Amino acid sequence: MLQKILIANRGEIAVRIIRACREMGIRTVAVYSEADKNSLHKTLADEAICIGPAASSKSYLNMKAILEAACLTGADSIHPGFGFLSENASFAKICNDMGIKFIGPSGDLINLLGNKSKAKETMKKAGVPVVPGSEGLIKNKEEAIELAEKIKYPVILKASAGGGGRGIRIAYSKEELEKSYDIVKQEAKISFGDDSIYLEKFIENPRHVEIQILADEHGNCIHLGERDCSIQRRNQKIIEETPSMAISGKTRKKMGQVAVKAVKEIGYTNAGTIEFLVDKNQDFYFMEMNTRVQVEHPITEMITGIDIIKEQIKIASGEKLSLEQEDITFTGHVMEARINAENSDKNFMPCPGKITGLHLPGGNGIRVDTAIYAGYTVPANYDAMIAKIIAQGKNREEAIAKLRSAIAELVVEGIDTNTDFILKILENENFKTNQYDTSFVEKEMLTL
Repeated sequence: MLQKILIANRGEIAVRIIRACREMGIRTVAVYSEADKNSLHKTLADEAICIGPAASSKSYLNMKAILEAACLTGADSIHPGFGFLSENASFAKICNDMGIKFIGPSGDLINLLGNKSKAKETMKKAGVPVVPGSEGLIKNKEEAIELAEKIKYPVILKASAGGGGRGIRIAYSKEELEKSYDIVKQEAKISFGDDSIYLEKFIENPRHVEIQILADEHGNCIHLGERDCSIQRRNQKIIEETPSMAISGKTRKKMGQVAVKAVKEIGYTNAGTIEFLVDKNQDFYFMEMNTRVQVEHPITEMITGIDIIKEQIKIASGEKLSLEQEDITFTGHVMEARINAENSDKNFMPCPGKITGLHLPGGNGIRVDTAIYAGYTVPANYDAMIAKIIAQGKNREEAIAKLRSAIAELVVEGIDTNTDFILKILENENFKTNQYDTSFVEKEMLTL
């Protein structure tokens, strides 16, 4: 078993990992930026080292500083959490080359699956359904137009190295495609340093459903069911739930089997998530694979009773999975809302600042993952998410009621949050009756 883990992250996920390590008797090292000198994860860890100024590029993305901290403290492993260096292939390779266990898949697999066009090709070979589109990258605008006419509009252009909703444009005509092509190329170059793009058929009114997998280093793999992540704003998830009410039992079983088969064929290890688009006919198509723990992992933990962070650590320690697929059971319905420090009435403008008062909700079936406290100053340098509120009920109706009650109970004074916006979603009749898709927020909430 690993003895000392450095957490190369911050905020609630760093706290989450530290707590799992505590329960396992594993010592922890926190790294923090100057902006996070008063952070909770710094306080909770056994050791803490400042790795640089507030800017992510000089701290949480600073591989040299993080690796020096690992060596200085004698950490035998690094957990990257999500975001920052969690899907950086070079970082994973350097860690393992230095004899520091990277808690995640190999750098080669991160590199392969991080490139969306290569990932699509890989999954297609592994028998995973993929959206019709380009075989690899689009060489020029003329090729994009020719392919679009073949697979029919609408089509979607995506940056090959993209993520976070950037470098994506939908085109409903040749004219829109010509315009979008140049925009996506430019966005891709600016955001990712790589202007390569690919083209796919755009699936209209889809649901975004993902499968959580766990795979050890001995060839064993299981899935932990699905998560429906269709409630999004600008391609960023807001509310997630499990099970998905958009798919049948037959489709659910098939998606899980396909995900496990693919993971085994590519030799993937540790935790990962395969994301699919599901159309109105229950056909599903590979979208991407995230080679890390997901922000929304708590809802899977709640419905299965399995601690995904602990399983990640056990796998990285060389242990075999202790569970087989038939051991996985699902209880009730679970829903998660992401609480962001932002003003929903001002185009979701980030609202950093000092929290002058705080009350976190509780009660039966309620879980709160956060790193904030009264007196804490939310920095302006990082993602706006400050908490996740998770609710479990015996069915979807009860889960919604519990989540709505918990969010109404939440008090965060001193800064603005998106709680009112989330409550409007939870009270929306179409949401409550499961009549929604990935365009729900833009169609129903932002046009009011």
